[in-house]
Amino acid sequence: MITPHNNLQYLPVVESFYSIQGEGCHAGKPACFIRLGGCDVCCNFCDSHSTWNARRFPFVSIDEIVRRVAETPANTVIITGGEPGMHDLSRLCSMLKERELSLFIETAGNHQLTGEWDWICLSPKLKKPPLPENLSKANEMKVVIQHPSDFEWAEENAALTENCLLFLQPEWSVHEQMTPVIIEYVKQNPWWNLSVQLHKYLEIQ
Repeated sequence: MITPHNNLQYLPVVESFYSIQGEGCHAGKPACFIRLGGCDVCCNFCDSHSTWNARRFPFVSIDEIVRRVAETPANTVIITGGEPGMHDLSRLCSMLKERELSLFIETAGNHQLTGEWDWICLSPKLKKPPLPENLSKANEMKVVIQHPSDFEWAEENAALTENCLLFLQPEWSVHEQMTPVIIEYVKQNPWWNLSVQLHKYLEIQ
């Protein structure tokens, strides 16, 4: 886990903002997003590759992160990245829970998760597969589809989930080609749902 001088009071914050969730089953839901730096998966299709090196970003006190959240009307906080599972999020979750906020995490699931979560959105990556324990905990699984061969990877992970909502999402650079393919796949395999990146269509953060 990444901390400055092993101090768990700080986290590398890329950005924090209040917007709507653009993906998955909570698309359209208003939330405060906390994007953390650091990633050890480093997908070739990543749309936030600038977040990979946590040392590029200021380590912000957890007290300050909570203060920023409190300045918004949000009742839901989404922790994303980068890969937020690389950090110990126990204290952040505890302080946000004291404010009776709902806490969501978006993760590849390749690290043991810390903190208390109301919703775990797991997006498995072939380069560093998720831990089995995280697959069983996931409330939602969202698999990015860049090529038709990715459907097999999606099904392998879906088989290891329990009572989990399943989504297939076209990788944005090929979304015009892959969205129709995913639609046909979902129609033939109705345990899946289509996820689109609503925020990109609306051109909002």
